[in-house]
Amino acid sequence: MPRIKVTSLPSRKSPTSPPPSHWVGSPSPTHFTNPWPSFVKKNFLEALNIRFGANRNFVPVPENRDELVKVRTPDWGRSLNGWNTGLKATWLGHAGFLVETPSAKEEGTPEKRGLRILFDAVFSERTSPISFLGPKRYTPTPCQLDDLPEIDLVVISHDHYDHLDIATIKYVYEKQKRLGQDIHFFAGLNNKEWFINAGFGIQPEEVSECDWWDEQEVHVEGVGSIKLACTPTQHFSGRTAFGAGKTLWCSWVVEDAQSGKKLYFAGDTAYKATSAESPCPVFAEIGDLYGPFDLALLPIGLYSPPEFMSSVHCSPDQTLEIHKAIKSKKSIGKHWGTFRGGLSQYHEPVTEPPRRWQECCEQAGVWGTECGLCDVGETVMV
Repeated sequence: MPRIKVTSLPSRKSPTSPPPSHWVGSPSPTHFTNPWPSFVKKNFLEALNIRFGANRNFVPVPENRDELVKVRTPDWGRSLNGWNTGLKATWLGHAGFLVETPSAKEEGTPEKRGLRILFDAVFSERTSPISFLGPKRYTPTPCQLDDLPEIDLVVISHDHYDHLDIATIKYVYEKQKRLGQDIHFFAGLNNKEWFINAGFGIQPEEVSECDWWDEQEVHVEGVGSIKLACTPTQHFSGRTAFGAGKTLWCSWVVEDAQSGKKLYFAGDTAYKATSAESPCPVFAEIGDLYGPFDLALLPIGLYSPPEFMSSVHCSPDQTLEIHKAIKSKKSIGKHWGTFRGGLSQYHEPVTEPPRRWQECCEQAGVWGTECGLCDVGETVMV
């Protein structure tokens, strides 16, 4: 019998019409789209102008590491008081986190650890299909891949190279198999083919691809259970120029079955385009359906220039609005401090996102209580 059991649950939200408004193609989608007025599509010529135009403000990465995010060796929260009773999230840099649920207390279950979920982890030096080109890491990883503890689930928000890293996926999968342990992957629709064709043996039954609002119950024998919901986000996908929009992008909700503690992982998202009149409505919907959240992991970087990037990335002040909309008790900023974006690097100093995040949260009176940052390798527990 498999150690990991995945059971589909009824969705809490049905699409308003068949096919769903974010699908392109029927009866099975061939592409996906952002179906809200908060998204304004940009074209290739606009991207070229952003990349090569005169209106640029390139600021080099500071050579003094004291000006950059601190990096510590992770202990996965073991040094925290009551570590096995809390929901823990360890930042691995950029958008990557290792999340561990509280240790299960059901009868007959060893209270050694909780269920472990790896979100969007990237250990490669570049977020690119080419080893010598593309955005390069300027902050080291907090540990080596082999230092990661045993992983039960890998959950991916979308297929961009700074969120879906084949080297990380390969290592984690092969390590689990060497240990004789199961592992299961979750991603949005049309991503399953990538996993089973990756070339290192992932089987179809080890991958679940989900549509927005799909829910699963996941039980890991001897460890615990969670409910996992795939939720919408305003972004896009594509690992090549010809693959844009062919796979679904998403955010994720985790609810621990024993403690009831809930986590929101935003993946990569916008709040609204600068020219849009209203924000993306899904954050309020997620807050109403699943909130309040004990912990949210929200992006705060790679948002410049806003006239182009605001359709797909959010600025720190917009992140604060997402924090409020989803009804999060505590939110940690991610998607900064590790890689520079292909376009935003010419407009956004790497020290700006954490500064702006702190400033807007201080103005709202929530810095250090509801909202904050952590070091790479640091564990936050709620």
